Amino acid sequence: MFHLDTKNADYLATIALGHVEREFPNHITHMMNGAEDAARPCHLHPIFFGSFDWHSCVHSYWLLARLAAGDALSPDRRNAVIDLFERRITAAAVAAETAYFDPPGRAGFERPYGWAWLVKLASELARHPEPSLQSASRRLAPLADRVLSLWHAYWPKQSYPIRAGVHSNSAFATVLGLDYAEAAGDEQMAMLLRQQARAWYGDDRNQPAWEPGGDEFLSPALIEALAMQRVLTHSEFSDWFRAYLPRLEAGEPATLFEPALVTDRTDGKLAHLDGLNLTRGWCWYELADNLPAGDPRISIMQETGERHLEAGLAHLETDYMGSHWLSSFALLALEAVSGN
Repeated sequence: MFHLDTKNADYLATIALGHVEREFPNHITHMMNGAEDAARPCHLHPIFFGSFDWHSCVHSYWLLARLAAGDALSPDRRNAVIDLFERRITAAAVAAETAYFDPPGRAGFERPYGWAWLVKLASELARHPEPSLQSASRRLAPLADRVLSLWHAYWPKQSYPIRAGVHSNSAFATVLGLDYAEAAGDEQMAMLLRQQARAWYGDDRNQPAWEPGGDEFLSPALIEALAMQRVLTHSEFSDWFRAYLPRLEAGEPATLFEPALVTDRTDGKLAHLDGLNLTRGWCWYELADNLPAGDPRISIMQETGERHLEAGLAHLETDYMGSHWLSSFALLALEAVSGN
C-alpha cells in the first residue's frame, strides 16, 4: 500500500506543482456574451488557469495546501508551495476570479463541483499552520464568499439530486461542503446541506449500484452513503446504511466490489475510471471506519477499498488526462486509510 511518507508526499506535490501553472492544453468552460469575452485561460482566471481546467486547478491547490500542513513534505517542496501561494493568490487575482461570476450566464460556473473544492481549499487555508498560507486565506476570502452566496441561492431550488458519477453529483458537493462548514463553523451552510441531503436521500433503500458508467470518476452509490454518514446521527446512519446496502456482507451489488477497467488513459473520459477506483477506495475506508468495532462488514469494505486503491494509485502519472487531477483523489483516499 502507498503510504504518505516524505517520498510519496513529495511525489504528489511534484505532480501538482508541475501542472497548476501549466496553461495548455486547457478545457475551458466559458460563457461568452460577446466577441470581447474571448481570452486566454490565464487572462480569464489569473489563479486557476492551469491543470487543464478550473476545478482541477482549484483542488490541486488544495492538495498542495493540505500536504504543506503536515509533517511529511520536504523543506524544498514546502517552500515551493509557499512561493506558489504567495505569487498567485494576490488581492488583484482574487478580485478578477470573483468578478468572473458577474456577467450574465456565469452564476452557474463550476456548479457544484468547483464550488465545493473552492470552499474546501478556503477552509484548509484558514486553519493552516503556515502563516503565509493563512494570509492567502484572507486574500482568497472574497472568492469563497461569492461562491457561498451563489450556493445558498441555488441549493434550495434543486428539487432533485443529481446522481451521476461526474462533476454534477450532488452528494459529492455535500461531502466537501460539509468539510468546509464544519471546519469554518458555518452552521447556516451545514444546516442547508444536511436538510437537503435528508430530503434527497433519506428514503433510499436497496441500492442497485448500476455503475460504473463509462465516464464516471465518482461512485454514485458510495458517495451518497458517505454524504449520509456526514448528515445523519450515528444511530440513524446505522439503520439507513443497513437498508441501503442490505447485502453488503454477501458482496452485493457485485459491481461495487470490483475495480473498474480502464482501456485508454489518453482519453480523458475513459481515464475518469482511474478516479472512480480512487474514490471508491476513499469511500469504502471512510464508511468502514465509522462502523462499530467487530462489525463483519469492516474487513470486507477495507479489503475492497485496498483493491480499488491499488488499481488507481498505479496510474497517477500515466497520461496528462489523469495526472492533472488524480493526485487529489489519491490524497483523499490515503488520508481515509490512515484515519486522518
